[in-house]
Amino acid sequence: MDSGLIALGAAVVGVAGTLLATVLSQRMVARVQAAQFEREQQVDRTRWLREQELAELARRRECYAAANAAYRRYRIGLMSFLWLVHRSQVTPEERAALEEVRGGHHTVFAEAQMIASAAVLAELDTMTRGMTRAYARTMRLAEGAPAPDGSFEEIHARLLGLSAHADVMRSAMRADLGVEAVPVGRPPSPPGLAPGP
Repeated sequence: MDSGLIALGAAVVGVAGTLLATVLSQRMVARVQAAQFEREQQVDRTRWLREQELAELARRRECYAAANAAYRRYRIGLMSFLWLVHRSQVTPEERAALEEVRGGHHTVFAEAQMIASAAVLAELDTMTRGMTRAYARTMRLAEGAPAPDGSFEEIHARLLGLSAHADVMRSAMRADLGVEAVPVGRPPSPPGLAPGP
């Protein structure tokens, strides 16, 4: 009887071992598959985040290129209009052309306010305030009622200062896009960019 019990015990242990090996094997395979699935999920998440970063960078690049072009067109348009005012050669077509580039500037600035980094937005704000003051003074000069600091020479100097400040604005944009390092020190504000009415 002892040998029968031993044989039965050995058979039970053998069957249990076989069944247990199958269960353990399945659990191990499930763990490996879960770990592999988790790694694939992590790779997919990393890829998705990278694609989002690249898409955001592309949006900012497009926005900054459009802003740079719009600010340049507006500055040049305002400078040309100022010269026409100085020569008393303003026509309705010239005024309409200035208003068109000004409107384009406003549209681009509104978009940039939603996309630009804080550093770039600060430079865009400085440029916009300067352009607004130069525009107001130019219009007053065109109407024959110049502001106290609104002579042709003073407005011209203000616009030249804005042209110089455009380099600072572009540097901030380039730094935000990772094209070049952020400048160590900011140059002093060009003439005509001091806060004013």
